[in-house]
Amino acid sequence: MPAVKRFFPAFCFSVLTATCALVGTANADDSASEFSNQDLVKVDVITSEGQFTLQLRPDVAPDTVANFLEYVRSSYYDDTVFHRVIPGFMIQGGGFTEQLQRKKTRPPIRNEATGSLPNLRGTLAMARTNAPDSATAQFFVNLTDNDFLNPNSRSAGYAVFGKVVSGMGVIDAIANVQTGSRQGMNDVPLQAVTIESMSIVNSSDQ
Repeated sequence: MPAVKRFFPAFCFSVLTATCALVGTANADDSASEFSNQDLVKVDVITSEGQFTLQLRPDVAPDTVANFLEYVRSSYYDDTVFHRVIPGFMIQGGGFTEQLQRKKTRPPIRNEATGSLPNLRGTLAMARTNAPDSATAQFFVNLTDNDFLNPNSRSAGYAVFGKVVSGMGVIDAIANVQTGSRQGMNDVPLQAVTIESMSIVNSSDQ
């Protein structure tokens, strides 16, 4: 499954075994200057835990944003779940139904990870396998500043393409749900956290 690995042996989202430490506490509701352009497209996400809003960065990650918006427009994410929740690290969703059935995706996209848009608390990034250009539909929201997910000499990194600009409290509530193992997957919420719908708020290409 699309994954994010930490730099431990045999460690990725699909076989996650280590405890992730809290290493940052930046407030994602304080919109950074790079997210201040009101013309950038926003997406409202309604979940079973409440609503949050994403602001996307097509100026930095055009292919990633276009891919994500195509999934949003097709209602692909409706009734999917956050299937991997790790406090102090990230929440991941966008690929499984409540019954943990994997949804069919379109072909993978190129990795647009860049150091100019790092994996900070509240940022939205694409999940992938160990292959850099393997992201499809699954995404994650960083719960802390995960510097090791940025591109470096050892890794192509994980592409950030947006940020939570309102409703970070909902993200933190999701991060605090009780998790366990289900159907061979770890860190799964024991009570499903469902994405009920996503909708584009404003976009020049609607």
